[in-house]
Amino acid sequence: MTTDEDDTPYDTWDPHDPGVEDALREAELGTLQLIYNSSNYVFLTRLDHPVLGPGTGVYKPRRGEQPLHDFPDGLYEREIAAFELSRLLGWDLVPPTVERDGPHGVGSMQLFIEHDPNEHYFALRERDDFDEQLVQMAVFDLITNNADRKASHILLDPTQHIWGIDQGLCFHAQQKLRTVVWDYAGTGIPAAWVEDIRRVTALLEADDEASVEATLAFRARIADRELASMLRRCRALLDEPVLPEMYEDYRCVPWPMI
Repeated sequence: MTTDEDDTPYDTWDPHDPGVEDALREAELGTLQLIYNSSNYVFLTRLDHPVLGPGTGVYKPRRGEQPLHDFPDGLYEREIAAFELSRLLGWDLVPPTVERDGPHGVGSMQLFIEHDPNEHYFALRERDDFDEQLVQMAVFDLITNNADRKASHILLDPTQHIWGIDQGLCFHAQQKLRTVVWDYAGTGIPAAWVEDIRRVTALLEADDEASVEATLAFRARIADRELASMLRRCRALLDEPVLPEMYEDYRCVPWPMI
C-alpha cells in the first residue's frame, strides 16, 4: 500500500488477478491526482470495483498528449500494445493496461504498481539478484524499439518483481531505441526467451484466422509498417540472440536519465 502527500493510502490490486483487466475497464473512478513532471497529462486515480474493491490506476487520456513530430497522436495505444505484447511473450513485464473512457476522454488505464521511487534502474543494477529481470527488460525494449526507457520507468514491487511503465514511445518503424539499460550489452539471450520470440514472431507472421485472432489485441494498436519493423527486429534477434552494444552515445540514452 502506497500513500499520497496527505498520507492517504492507495490500495492496489494484484496484477496477476484474472479479473484485473475487467476491473480496470469497469471500476468507478474516484479522485484524479495529476502526476507532475510528466510530458503528457497523467493522472493517478482511485478505483472502486464491486468484486476487487478499492484500487488505484494510472489514467493517460489521449486528449492530454503533447503532439510529437515523429510519433502520431494516440500514444496511449502504444501503452496498451506493450502490455499485449508482454502477455503474448509470457514475460509479465508490463502492468495490466486497458483502454477506457474517463473524465478527460478515452485513454489508457494501467494498474498502479506499489513501489519505492528510489529503487529505480540505477539502484537495481547494483544488485546481482535482479540481473535476469533487467536483461529481459532490455530484450523487450529492443523488440519494442523503446525510445524512452528512463531509470524511473523500471519499478520494483513488494514481491521483488520488476515492471516497466511509460511505453508510449514504442514501436516506431525507424530506429529509435533510447534507454539507460546498456550495462548488459553483449549478454546472450536465454534459449527459453529466444523460443518465446520465435513463437510470437511466427504467430504475428501467420495470416490464418486462429493466429490473427490470438494476436488481434496487439495488432490492432500499431500500424502495419510498425509491425513489419518489429518483426524484422525479432528475426534479427533470432539470428543473433545477443544484446547489442550502444550504437551512438549521444542519441541512444534518454534525457533526463531518471
